[in-house]
Amino acid sequence: MAPLWPLRLLSSSSRVCLPSSFLLHRACSLRPRVGRDVLLRCFCTADQQKKQKKKLVFLGTPEVAADMLDALLDAAQAESASFEIGAVVTQPPSVKGRGRKHIMPSAVAERALARNFPASLIWSPDKASEEGFLADLKSLGPDLCVTAAYGNYLPSRFLAIPPCGTVNVHPSLLPLYRGAAPVQRALLDGVKETGVSVAYTVQAMDSGPIIASGHMDVDPDIKVGKVVNFSTGTELLLHELPSILDGSAADKAIEQDSSLASMAPKVTVEEALLSFKEPALMLHNKVRAFSEWPGAKGRFYLQASDGKSKVIDLKIVTTRVKPPAAIREADGVVQLIDNALVVPCGERSALHILELQPPGKKIMGARDFCNGLRGHQILIEDTVESLTH
Repeated sequence: MAPLWPLRLLSSSSRVCLPSSFLLHRACSLRPRVGRDVLLRCFCTADQQKKQKKKLVFLGTPEVAADMLDALLDAAQAESASFEIGAVVTQPPSVKGRGRKHIMPSAVAERALARNFPASLIWSPDKASEEGFLADLKSLGPDLCVTAAYGNYLPSRFLAIPPCGTVNVHPSLLPLYRGAAPVQRALLDGVKETGVSVAYTVQAMDSGPIIASGHMDVDPDIKVGKVVNFSTGTELLLHELPSILDGSAADKAIEQDSSLASMAPKVTVEEALLSFKEPALMLHNKVRAFSEWPGAKGRFYLQASDGKSKVIDLKIVTTRVKPPAAIREADGVVQLIDNALVVPCGERSALHILELQPPGKKIMGARDFCNGLRGHQILIEDTVESLTH
């Protein structure tokens, strides 16, 4: 028979790492009172450690939120973690494809399942005010809720459930750009600096006290998908979680100055239609802001040698704005110059289109597009109107 390991009596603050079968066997070989005390202390210590972990509920929907969920799940698995993920909440699956027959779960739901998170704890209510959802949340008893691009209004009954509050990771320097599309609106305005904020959620949209924020410079040609992809927000959140969970973050959080607030309403498809009467810089910012959705589109006319023309709507993917000295005008006709389609715009400016996507085709360079035109000339709407009068 293998020798028994030596066992010393443990204080109530000691951590127990021995298997329970060994503890039972060894305790029985001790005096009855001593064995009972050892077992009670071991089991009480394990229960206390389990109770010390705070329960966190994560709410998010798109890919950037899925990356944050990944980081939280990793952090929760660490031996020293002070929290665990109790549930994941996301938007209901969307219906896509021809005939709208394909049901597509959100990126967050897919990531949670890929990480073997229990499917029964992945919730997708149509609205966060649903009675059944609120009852399940209350029954779960979360200490804290964290939201990141969740896309659903949280009622006061929801906010009253977690004792540590609800915290939102918002991709702007609050109080700037409160609302559904902060990054898009910032790019539309051509900002040179933006950032991300971790703030408490209150009834008024994105107006809660700020726990932490991070800044970043904005390159004039960067697209929306590369601006504050929540990685900075994730780092801030993980850094601040201990103080959020122990309540000290609430004491240091800074109230927002609402007089400095700006709004970032949801983007519409109509906004992404380009009018070349506008300055080139404004159009360039639209292309950057709408590159992921809905995609900026411009209307052009292809004119054959016999004077007949046809309309083509192109998705504009990548653009640049050159200084005025580089502009070559030819009565409003779109020209191919140095692998770019140069489009005359308002205020005597020109937009250089580097990449585009014709209907039903893949993204291509401007020169490849022109090579397939078979002699057709590219015109913009104003040019066509002037030629027909």
